[in-house]
Amino acid sequence: MLCFPVRIAINEMAFLKTRDEDETANLIWSDSAVQHEKIADLRNYQRINHFPGMGEICRKDCLARNMSKMIKSQPQEYSFIPKTWIFPAEYSQFQNYVKELRRKRKQKTFIVKPANGAMGHGISLIRNCEKLPAQAQDHFIVQEYLDKPFLMEGYKFDLRIYILVTSCDPLRIFLYNDGLVRMGTEKYHTPNEANLSQLYMHLTNYSVNKHNENFERDETADKGSKRSIGWFTEFLRMNDYDVAKFWGDVSELVVKTLIVAEPHVLHAYRMCRPGQPPGSDSVCFEVLGFDIILDRKLKPWLLEINRAPSFGTDQKIDYDVKKGVLLNALKLLNIRASDKKRNLAQQKAEAQRRLYGQGSMKKLSAASSEAEKQRHTLERRKEELKEQLTQVRKQISREEHEKRHLGNYRRIYPPDDKLLLEKYESLLSAAFQTFLAGRAASLQKEMNNPLKRMKEEDILDLLEQCELDDEKLLGKSSRQRGPKPLSSMPESAQTPCGRRQREYGGDGGDASGSSVNNSSSEEGPEEEDDREDEREGGKTREKKSVSYDLGENKYKSSSERRVHWKPLMKPVKAGLSASSSPTLSGPIRRSISCPRSISSLAAQSPTNETRGSLARPSVPAATALVRPSSASLRSHSLSRSGSTHRVCVWPLLTHTHIMPILFICPVSVCSWRPQQYGL
Repeated sequence: MLCFPVRIAINEMAFLKTRDEDETANLIWSDSAVQHEKIADLRNYQRINHFPGMGEICRKDCLARNMSKMIKSQPQEYSFIPKTWIFPAEYSQFQNYVKELRRKRKQKTFIVKPANGAMGHGISLIRNCEKLPAQAQDHFIVQEYLDKPFLMEGYKFDLRIYILVTSCDPLRIFLYNDGLVRMGTEKYHTPNEANLSQLYMHLTNYSVNKHNENFERDETADKGSKRSIGWFTEFLRMNDYDVAKFWGDVSELVVKTLIVAEPHVLHAYRMCRPGQPPGSDSVCFEVLGFDIILDRKLKPWLLEINRAPSFGTDQKIDYDVKKGVLLNALKLLNIRASDKKRNLAQQKAEAQRRLYGQGSMKKLSAASSEAEKQRHTLERRKEELKEQLTQVRKQISREEHEKRHLGNYRRIYPPDDKLLLEKYESLLSAAFQTFLAGRAASLQKEMNNPLKRMKEEDILDLLEQCELDDEKLLGKSSRQRGPKPLSSMPESAQTPCGRRQREYGGDGGDASGSSVNNSSSEEGPEEEDDREDEREGGKTREKKSVSYDLGENKYKSSSERRVHWKPLMKPVKAGLSASSSPTLSGPIRRSISCPRSISSLAAQSPTNETRGSLARPSVPAATALVRPSSASLRSHSLSRSGSTHRVCVWPLLTHTHIMPILFICPVSVCSWRPQQYGL
């Protein structure tokens, strides 16, 4: 049966259960790790609550192995995990450490944990290290026991911190501002031979201590064996502890740990979703439970990470905390009813582009000239910049949604502090260097791509420079930056028919046509969603539909327990919004959030006097209105103005016939009207 807080969060988000076999659900919730094949089969609009590769930090032996690698390269930054040995592989290293302790006449206590255990099963404390077997069938870890913990009312305790990871490409981490304080049920004493077996004293697991008769189920905030981290934060403040430093240390511990996992998770995710472009919406998310213990100096130490933290509610405090964790997480994910329809429209548009060859680059032949090779390089560069520009604008939209729907979460990666971000990026680079040694060359190349750190205005400047370089290669006169007014289009005498036909078949005409088609077919749904969301307060809320798969499954059962949610479709306008388009096929303009967009709008928008003074083009009998140069069209395709465009058909008059020519003109500039010529 599904955990109570999960059902409550589903109902409050207006989701409904659909059939278990429904493969089109918008959200799938599983209580155990999912197979890579399941993630590979997901459609782009679907979400599942696990990342592939996250087991690299959620299994105790994998966590110890990966942390050991980072400790070797960054010992000062990774000093928050106790010394750990993996058995039986590291038996000899452990024995050498024990011999060194004996030589110094020291004795330490060690804690033994199963490599893939949970809920306190199989945990024991030892001081006589000779009892450990050199060969064992089961994998386990041996860890130094922290014998000087921070005590509260004489009891040992740990903290359950809830973390939400919404994306691995790019990495985005959120920390929930509340959680659980789980206390032991026997007064703590320094471990010795007499009390090593008293697990109620040394272990803080709820699943262990709830069986003790001393376990207190008190609903008041400052009493009981289970309390909230919100109360604990106030407790620290009242006792003059540095609360800001405490939370800063916890946040750094979480981010540094997930940095260790990022190369593994990203590589596994790319293997599952090979056709998904970098920076697109993630089909995976994960709610993790970090178990952290404090020493007497209030330094946090990482114990373990749970990829399927319990959402059971034995007490009111469980319900309050866990409901908030799930409800706020679902709001941050931004699952909308129109996601499915929008995704299908995107797939249809992409299929049409492939069918008609739009956006595909011509291959160079062996006989290509040097100029053709340079133009090919420029075109490839422009496509790369356009793709990166799309990703940057999607990321801006994503961040704006996150700021409005954080709830009780706060983003800890990427941080707002630039110095802290630089430190994290340095650690992330070190983690990738460790992971990529001798493998995944393509992923390594992508990590070193300088475009990943560029902002929108920088990419637009590079695109404009590419246009200027392209004109030089074509032997055309250089122009000043910025669009030329259409009123300055040249007029000339009649043009030979063959030359005219070559102009009609040029790149500029095709680009214009495809831009019009794509722009007109990609408007509406996102704006419609926002307007409907704003109207929800005054109208009856529309039910969304969700599906989930419920099975008889306990924590260690081999069968999966899974939840599928499927929002009911809202009425959506035909077509896609431009912001959701996977590629930039239309005119490239600076978005409103771009720092230079406002100034460029003011500079390029003509006043009323200017509009009135624009001369209407005359059409004498023997004169043809000639299509402007491709440089002029490119100038307008990279316009930074936010003004709207219209399609104008200008007639080309010759001695024998009239041929229409297609242009894209800003409404504020175009003053020509076909009616005045009787056309």
